Amino acid sequence: MNISEFYPIYLQSKNVVIDSRKVESGSLFFAFSGENYNGAEKANEAIQKGALAVIVEDEKYLNPEKNIFFVPSTLIFLQQLSILHRDQLNIPIIGLTGSNGKTTTKELISTVLSSKFKTQYTFGNLNNHIGVPLTLLSIKKEHEIAVIEMGANHQKEIEMLCEIAKPNIGYITNFGKAHLEGFGGYEGVIKGKSELYNYLKNNNQQILVNENDSIQKEKTENYSSKITFGTSNSDYQFEPIFKDYFVGLKYQETEILSNLTGKYNFDNISAAVALGLHFNLNIEEIKTAIENYVPSNMRSQVQKKGDKTLVLDTYNANPSSMQVSLENFKNFEGTKTIIIGDMLELGEESLKEHQTIIDFAKSCNFDEIITVGSYFKSVYHSENAFESTSELIERLKSNPVNNDNVLLKASRGIALEKIIDFL
Repeated sequence: MNISEFYPIYLQSKNVVIDSRKVESGSLFFAFSGENYNGAEKANEAIQKGALAVIVEDEKYLNPEKNIFFVPSTLIFLQQLSILHRDQLNIPIIGLTGSNGKTTTKELISTVLSSKFKTQYTFGNLNNHIGVPLTLLSIKKEHEIAVIEMGANHQKEIEMLCEIAKPNIGYITNFGKAHLEGFGGYEGVIKGKSELYNYLKNNNQQILVNENDSIQKEKTENYSSKITFGTSNSDYQFEPIFKDYFVGLKYQETEILSNLTGKYNFDNISAAVALGLHFNLNIEEIKTAIENYVPSNMRSQVQKKGDKTLVLDTYNANPSSMQVSLENFKNFEGTKTIIIGDMLELGEESLKEHQTIIDFAKSCNFDEIITVGSYFKSVYHSENAFESTSELIERLKSNPVNNDNVLLKASRGIALEKIIDFL
């Protein structure tokens, strides 16, 4: 089976899935395999559930009469199919990467653009070498614009994802201390994320630039095809505003207040507003979209629980995002407890970076500091340092948190959100 022969079958399909449990009538099922499983074993079951076709990489399951097709690699075939489909699309595609704020920014941009356009965008955080092709293949003829989130933890990954998604506009949220182990340090992060800039420049596409970010400004200094925003001397100039826990911006005479906490979200909101204006939405449409967006993904999410105010930011953490979260939280009124979990994928910098965060947390004079994870436990010698989330839950059952405000911040692997019911 080759791509050009298979493409007409794809065009008839309802959706593309890699999980046999999600197969429905009209699905295309790509049967991935790994060390401990063989997705091809689900091929016949998928056809019985109504799959239009199945792609397997185990030749013994080949059955063209049932539309079960063999390819040497389901991954390569999926990527090639998405590239072919991308080449047929005549809509703007916005590519998005960065160390922090990718998913929140993607959701804000998509929310704004959806006010005017039929918009498709990365679902959840499906932003890797499998997720980007799946997002592209979810774009149908009715869609008018798409927002593709691209994640990476090694050099050359963004370059590869750009060759698949071929963005017309690109934006890097920031360059932070994330995935230091894979990128080979902070300079490696800058180099790896800048692969998006390299693609856009080499293909004469547009770059969205936050001119408040010195690295973004420097990396795009001599490039002419830019959309710029910032607090002064940019295409779109925004003034930050803060009310209670929440952050927003002022554009000309219009104030927009989001449901997001943290001054770091000013840049994320600004990027969405700038792109809305670039695509000729009026400011009232943009204001309505931003103010109606309510985060529900454990990112900068403010939640009331009884008499406590919780700040949930447990989807990801690295030294850059941890520090700005703590800086933001120290300005909350009332007593404050921080519950912070390990920051993962920092390699040989792990202990040093965790020590830096503990030192900073102590300098903020929070009423209570609680940590979860072995790295923090190694540098925070306290009865409030716990090895695991489950260990902390046992403590909370008999000793609940009594302060007015509680921040939860950790890497995804710590699963810190499990403690919410015990606060």
